[in-house]
Amino acid sequence: MEFKHVSVLLNECIEGLDIKKDGIYVDGTLGGAGHSYEILKHLSDKGLLIGIDQDEDALKAAKKRLQNYKNVKFVHNNFFNIASILNELKIDKIDGMLMDLGVSSYQLDEAERGFSYMKDAPLDMRMNRNNTLSAYEVINDYAEEDLYRIIRDYGEEKFAKRIARFIVEKREDKRIETTLELVEIIKAAIPAKARREGPHPAKRTFQAIRIEVNSELSILNKAIEDGINRLNKGGRMAIITFHSLEDRIVKNKFKELATSCTCPKEFPICVCGGKAKVKIISRKAIEPSKIEVEENPRSRSAKLRIVERI
Repeated sequence: MEFKHVSVLLNECIEGLDIKKDGIYVDGTLGGAGHSYEILKHLSDKGLLIGIDQDEDALKAAKKRLQNYKNVKFVHNNFFNIASILNELKIDKIDGMLMDLGVSSYQLDEAERGFSYMKDAPLDMRMNRNNTLSAYEVINDYAEEDLYRIIRDYGEEKFAKRIARFIVEKREDKRIETTLELVEIIKAAIPAKARREGPHPAKRTFQAIRIEVNSELSILNKAIEDGINRLNKGGRMAIITFHSLEDRIVKNKFKELATSCTCPKEFPICVCGGKAKVKIISRKAIEPSKIEVEENPRSRSAKLRIVERI
């Protein structure tokens, strides 16, 4: 299957990055290279793009799409390791970094990857297929209490306790192996009235399991801080999120990095000596236009936040 991914908030990202033609830019989630392709169009031959992705299918597709550009370095890794990636490339500072935290259309549509609750496939959900932990282990080996916590916290699912209990009861008969087996268990755990309202009944649970498998939230704070530390003055970081948990982390981390004094409010003067590292460019999250949502419904929940190094 061809790797396809419609780039969300494309123009807003390019404008927000304020690209310098001779600058060095990092796309931390290369995917189908839609954002990277536009970044490269704004760079001269002296500029450089570093494309990072933990999905080898994405890297293959990106190399093909960007084959006419010589000023690109492809890295099979996770943006969590941005500091060591730049060290290995002997690059001290960069002028911008983009992270699109969404699952690609290809990953959702390629049934065998196990991301979709609409298609039958082995339970997988690994963005990096070299990783050992997959959805299969999470569903079949995690304790009921851990499943409950993950589905509640990462999926914000109000029926998390029932879903966790139903999963554990079902796997006592036989191990749960496929996505649609899991979907049927989730449906059985959710009351009929709730199933008829809102999104697909398995959406929140699948999101939660995917986040756990790929450690999506735990790596975000460090990746943001390490990326900001490598930005030149005036360099920008742009991050697209697709659910409230990610957006909250990004919003709070940006706010923290934009704060100078961290002393308690009751202190009469500042004693911490703290200095803000960034200024916030987008006070409110930038959201897709109605036209974009109509053309690409998967962009509906996207939010873009941007900061600039000072």
